[in-house]
Amino acid sequence: MNIAVLLSGRGSNFMAIHRAVSDGEIRDSKIVSVISSRPGAKGLEYAIERGLNGKFLSPKDYASPAQYDTAIAGELEANGAEVVCLAGYMRIATEVLVDRYYGRIMNIHPSLLPAFQGLDAQKQALEYGVKLSGCTVHFVDNGVDTGPIIAQRGVDVYDNDTVKSLSERILEQEHLLYPYVLSLFEQGKIKVEGRRVYINQ
Repeated sequence: MNIAVLLSGRGSNFMAIHRAVSDGEIRDSKIVSVISSRPGAKGLEYAIERGLNGKFLSPKDYASPAQYDTAIAGELEANGAEVVCLAGYMRIATEVLVDRYYGRIMNIHPSLLPAFQGLDAQKQALEYGVKLSGCTVHFVDNGVDTGPIIAQRGVDVYDNDTVKSLSERILEQEHLLYPYVLSLFEQGKIKVEGRRVYINQ
């Protein structure tokens, strides 16, 4: 399976995916493209240092988000991407990208969706006063964090939690969950029917 990753920052989830590929947890896959929407992103530097096909595409070079996503889709297709992973990608994918890869484009979000969609999910969770938060891997659709949920991991929220402490514990689970989902996807164990995602173990 050929994996592409879109990122904007430190790329820690991309690094977790790369380690899982390198260690054979995701057995028959390779990372064929890493695209950053921001220059100097740590995740992009990590990719280039390891000889991966890393590239910065500036949104400022395109007249619209749709044109930007058309360029990204062209890069992905040129590199034979079969599944696209958003990993700290700070842009909303347009229909151009989503429709082309629907059912093969995933995102990871630091909450138990559908709770706390969008930005600052950990802050939202603390302000709401929930006792359990976590992370979600979902297929991307044309909404914001609204696609079919593939898998989730829960994290207890403590009375003395800060955004930083909660984010760190959630991130630990993200690094386990994303490779796990990709391994299942690679093996053809994920089936989608409407909004329901079924995992065949």
